[in-house]
Amino acid sequence: MKKIDFEAHFFTNEYVKALYDNKGYPRYVEDPKTGRRRCLYAENVYESHGDVLLDKLLDHSTGRLKLMDDAGVDVQVLSLSAPGVERFDAAKGTALARSTNDELSQIIKKHPDRFLGFCALAPQDPDSAVAELERAVKELGMIGWKTHSNFGDTYLDDPLYRPVLKKAEELDVPIYLHPSAPAISQLWTYGFALAGAPFGFGLETSMCMMRMILGGVFDDCPNLKIMLGHYGEALPFQIERVNFPWDRPWFEAELRPELKRVPGEVLKENMYVTTSGNNFQPAFQCTYDA
Repeated sequence: MKKIDFEAHFFTNEYVKALYDNKGYPRYVEDPKTGRRRCLYAENVYESHGDVLLDKLLDHSTGRLKLMDDAGVDVQVLSLSAPGVERFDAAKGTALARSTNDELSQIIKKHPDRFLGFCALAPQDPDSAVAELERAVKELGMIGWKTHSNFGDTYLDDPLYRPVLKKAEELDVPIYLHPSAPAISQLWTYGFALAGAPFGFGLETSMCMMRMILGGVFDDCPNLKIMLGHYGEALPFQIERVNFPWDRPWFEAELRPELKRVPGEVLKENMYVTTSGNNFQPAFQCTYDA
């Protein structure tokens, strides 16, 4: 059986420089006391990006291939690691997306039997993002778009981004919805332990998916494919519960969005999940059964 890693990340040197140069969030900073590099998402929300991690993200060849071989991974689907280009201003993000996709295309060409790619987009400029998605798929051979759970103060359900989603549906390519630091400030209180990978990342991503469902995205794009990691960020556990407003006959109709399908149906029909590091057997069993 071929093993394909759908959530394998990379960096480019240009992207690293952009994180250092950025004056807002996200950005790279050096801890004055320890000298350690940190990726700062908000005032007190950051994660360490030491040389060992950064070197691996920047290694697109020998070292990465050896790690893949050691782990028995046949193919990696490469995508630009968080925080992504979506948090830069539209002009900077658009330029970074294009150059990142060009570089990723060259990486794949060198090892076409080992690498595939999810493109980067800056959806804050929807027209440019639509054009870049089409270029990335049709000219560069990308298999989809990997994006993040929020764009600072907006989510993918915002009508501004609907043209990009419709283009993904038209091209029949999936969108990999990847976690990022939450936009909800109450999740920042205890730093990365609450806001990051242990909890906040998953919460933010599942909320984004639910916003898309309740916002009518899948009425407009009924064949859109969304991929979520970590066994669907706990959404398989919620498949029946999210139908609550439609299942209870006493629930007032005006209190629920008017949708063509109930949320649980959308989750079963439009959401694909990957393991991406979640090795908890009960989580697998719940996802499999759901």
